[in-house]
Amino acid sequence: MFTSQTSMQTSSFQDSIDVEEKDTDYDNEEMGYNQKIQLNCYYTIYLYQGTRSEAAAEGNVAWSQRRTDSTASTSQEDFSLTLVDSSLPVEAEPELRCYISRRLSKGALLGGMGNIAAVELSVPEAAVGCYCCLLEQERSPEQPDADGNGYVICLMGGSEKGLNLFRLELDKYVQGLQSSLQTAELVNLETEIRPYLSMWYEESVMHIHRVVQMVQGSISLLLHAALSHIHVEVTNADDRTKADVARFIKAASLQGLVQEDTTTASLYKASEALTDLVIDCSTSPPTLSNTVSNRFCDGWIQSFLNAAERCNPFLLRQILENFKLKAIQDMNSLKRFIRQAESSHYALFRCCQFLQGCGNGDVLLQNAHAEHRDLPEACSIIRVLDQFLSEQQAQG
Repeated sequence: MFTSQTSMQTSSFQDSIDVEEKDTDYDNEEMGYNQKIQLNCYYTIYLYQGTRSEAAAEGNVAWSQRRTDSTASTSQEDFSLTLVDSSLPVEAEPELRCYISRRLSKGALLGGMGNIAAVELSVPEAAVGCYCCLLEQERSPEQPDADGNGYVICLMGGSEKGLNLFRLELDKYVQGLQSSLQTAELVNLETEIRPYLSMWYEESVMHIHRVVQMVQGSISLLLHAALSHIHVEVTNADDRTKADVARFIKAASLQGLVQEDTTTASLYKASEALTDLVIDCSTSPPTLSNTVSNRFCDGWIQSFLNAAERCNPFLLRQILENFKLKAIQDMNSLKRFIRQAESSHYALFRCCQFLQGCGNGDVLLQNAHAEHRDLPEACSIIRVLDQFLSEQQAQG
């Protein structure tokens, strides 16, 4: 009976990591990844003006007159869009502007909130994922009720499904442009804004790919550190590499997904006794010390390496999400078994079998300790499970 249960657990685990087959639509949507070709990506920035904000409009009249051919007024002159800069082909930009105007007229673009959709444009891909965000300028105290002015930022590349996986990164990246958009008439367009927008794909999407390429088969060590709330220190590396690793750890962790803040704090407190994972980038590949992993994290190595080899950052992110989903499912399963074990020795035996089969027992028990710390009966069961797991590791 328990053989069957273990078999089902193994099958479920294998299904969860076979993302190359389950998520092949990423390769179909991101044409060119199998050939290791960088996909085309584009950006566009528009000046957005509420036409009733007369003072703001007067301040930009000279600039707007120089771009009369690139301005669209819609919604019965409720607002106007003026092209500031774009990397799109000339014939594609008016199509994008019409699309953005329709979104604005329907109230579908809210200030500071990114919106992602598929857009058909005159580009080689025909249809691309488009992230657009309205960054509103602060209203002056003299005109608190005036219609908002600001800029509409559009980032295009890949597919709608792919960009949705990086929504948080894109939101943060676009918000990072806010301070550069306060300069009068954007005199910093060529020195700050254009270079910043040109790097959106590298900075917001490719960081996971760079980390996997850097550590290769040691990616399981970073996954385990993320699940265990172990601090990762990167030495002898540039700021970009350090930021990439920090963002990977944050993306792979379950903070905010499975526990209340108090439990998360307990997890961090418990992890303080663990030694930091150190990545020394003075060698190639980097040298990792104080390393800890488990069978669960090791089982995902090949999936990450395969996606990295195919240069598909969207598939990599989906694999990372599948990894987290499987970890959460196992945590919920253990939680259910512990509740049952409070009144059933048979359920306690099932807990032991589950921890032995999942390969992630150390992480699950760490989480269980933090979550049940105020429940005496559950704590006693967890101590038994902890002892069982320690004995199994000693024998193995």
